[in-house]
Order: sequence, then C-alpha cells, then structure tokens
Amino acid sequence: MITTPTSAEKKVVGRSIVWLMLSPVIKIWPELAAIVAAFLVGAIILVVTGHQIGETFAYLFRGAFGSRLAIGFTLTRTVPLIFTGLAFSIAFKCGLFNIGAEGQLQVGAFAAAWVGFALPPLPPLIHISLALLAAAIAGGLWVLVPALLKAKRGVHEVVTTMMLAHVGILLTRYLVFGPFKAPGWIPHTPRIAASAELARIMPPTQLSTGIFIALACALILYWFLWKTSIGYGIRAAGLNPHAAETGGVSVTRSIVVALVISGALAGLGGAGEILGVFRRFVEGFSPGWGWDGIAVGLLGRLHPVGVILSAFLFGALRTGGMAVARATPVPLDIVVVLQAMVILFIAAPKLMKILKRRGEKE
Repeated sequence: MITTPTSAEKKVVGRSIVWLMLSPVIKIWPELAAIVAAFLVGAIILVVTGHQIGETFAYLFRGAFGSRLAIGFTLTRTVPLIFTGLAFSIAFKCGLFNIGAEGQLQVGAFAAAWVGFALPPLPPLIHISLALLAAAIAGGLWVLVPALLKAKRGVHEVVTTMMLAHVGILLTRYLVFGPFKAPGWIPHTPRIAASAELARIMPPTQLSTGIFIALACALILYWFLWKTSIGYGIRAAGLNPHAAETGGVSVTRSIVVALVISGALAGLGGAGEILGVFRRFVEGFSPGWGWDGIAVGLLGRLHPVGVILSAFLFGALRTGGMAVARATPVPLDIVVVLQAMVILFIAAPKLMKILKRRGEKE
C-alpha cells in the first residue's frame, strides 16, 4: 500500500535535497571567500591607482574565456599547473614541503627534449612514451637525494629541495647555452623529432594532448592515494608519523615514495611544455610553474580534483592578465597581486597551521 507523505516529511525531504545541493559549496566556502576577497583587494588597488574596475575585470574575463582562442590559451597555461600542483600535493599529504618543483620541472623538461632530438625517429607512441618516461625519471631522481636525506637523517626537505631547484635550473641553463645549444642567438636545443611531438588539439593555440595526460595523472593520483595501501601509508605518515609507525606503516618508505612521485610529476609537467608547446627546450620557458604549484596545491585542498580547478583559475588569471596588459594601461602585475591575495587569504594561513602542527609533533 502506497501512502502519501505528510507535509512534515516533505519538508524533511526538501531540506535534505537542499543540503545535498549546498554541501559541496559549504565545504569549499573558505576558498571561494578567498577568491572574492582577492578580487576585492584588486579592485581597491585599481581605484587607488586610478584605473577603471569594470573595464579591467571585463578584459580579464574576456581575455581568459571570451573566445575559443582565449579558452585555448587558458587551458594551455593550466596544464603545467596541474602537474606542479599535484607534485606539491602528494608531498604535502605525507607532511613534506617539496619547494623544489621548479628544478624538477626543468630537468624533466630537458630530459624529454634530449630524448626528442637525440634519438632517431621512432613510432610516435614509443617516442612520446620514452620522452615522458625520461622526464619522470629525471624529476624523480632529482628529488631522490633530498628524500633519502629526509628519511634516513631527518634533514629538512625545504632546504635540500630548494638548493637542488636552483642547481637544476642552472644546470639546464648551462646545457642549453653550452653543449646542446642550437644555432641562433636564442638559447635553445635542436627541435625535437616530429614523432616525439604531442598533437595540438585546439589550433592556433598551443594546447596539446598534454592536458589529457595531466588529467590522467590526477585520476591515477587519486586512486593511488585513496585506494592503495601505499597511498594510505603516505596519508597516515602525513597526519601523524608516530601513530603511523605504530600502526605498521613504514614512514621512511612513505617519505621516499611521496617525494619521488612528486618529482616525477613535476618532471612530466616540464615534458608536457616541451613536447606540446615549445617543441624544444628553451631557456627560461617556465615563468615559475613550479613555484606556482605550491599555491595551486594549497588552494585545491591537496585533492587532485581541487588541484585541477585551482590550476584552471590560475591559468585564467595569467591569460586574462595578458589581455588586460595589452588592451589597457593596467600593468600585468595586477594579476600577480590577485594571485598573491589568494595565497595570502587562504594558502598562507593554511600552510602555517599545518607547519605549526607538524612542528609540534616533531
């Protein structure tokens, strides 16, 4: 027998539906509030400096989303941020602060470029796979020493990853200015073989199939962290290493695995730029994707899906900011201010809280 629900039951059901619809927004309200606050501060700065708020934000939006071309440029800038945001996130999930993703990205990019131009032409699937593998291995190996020093000797990874980041940047600079420099006044390597190039999917923009590799890495990382015993160990070690050790988790192994995967992801981010965008290693090709990955990871709550959305936001700010600089007297630095405000309002307080809690545990 079917009974008609009472008015009280209908209200309960209605409230439940509303709650289910609003709960995702409620969970991320600090991030949304930080973004709104960042734009408010940006608006105040525009007023103080004598610029038009409406015009500036209109160009910012149109520059990032106003056309197919704009969306293509935004997505192009999103791809490396996904990789570096994921790289930062998996390390931080283990309670580690990998601040050297920029160096890992650079050595990974050079390794991919070398495989691209040094090997003879191969079937595209094999050549691209080898270049990506070389980038992942190079990025992972570049952070292996800090990982072992942290796991075996307790040496703080902030110091070692930062030092090796600068070493990696300077090493690739030497290689591209020296033994691997192609003819011409711009420091770059020879062009990679066509068989190593990632196909571009939204011409005339440089958006390539690297975006699918980035999204696949995000999905794999989610599965790894939340569906495997090693991923569980990484998360447990990040929450409380002493309790994790007591529960049978090898914290030493978790530290090494987390940092090596972090470096490999950063290296893949460099490979995506070389194989899909520049088609050669160009000195200074990265405007700081590795450093921006820290903010992307924190704003994305260290979750792969959140990292994708956060990377898209930062990619849109970069693309829109360039449009603003071209069409208005507003300097491109206003975008840097907006990014800094997002970090100030949410990423920095969250980072300090986590680091303080980690310091108390140690």
